[in-house]
Amino acid sequence: MRQETAETLAVQALGWLAGEDDLLGVFMGATGVGVDDLRARVGDPDFLASVLDFLLMDDAWVVRFCDTVGHPYETVMQARAALPGGGQVHWT
Repeated sequence: MRQETAETLAVQALGWLAGEDDLLGVFMGATGVGVDDLRARVGDPDFLASVLDFLLMDDAWVVRFCDTVGHPYETVMQARAALPGGGQVHWT
């Protein structure tokens, strides 16, 4: 997946999170961002990576997001891999 496509999906995920009252507060608390930060950093690939990192913390959130927007479940992980810091970690 190209980084531009991954960024678009992450922006979709952020928009979805904004509509999920139960998750938006958790995301904001976990990341320390405020409402102004959400608006200001929507074009920042590192911030968008953090959106997908948060979403990937719970399979149920991935399923809810993908079912809502019509993406295959594996797309979130593919998008995360295409953003900064998303490469496979090799422990050897």
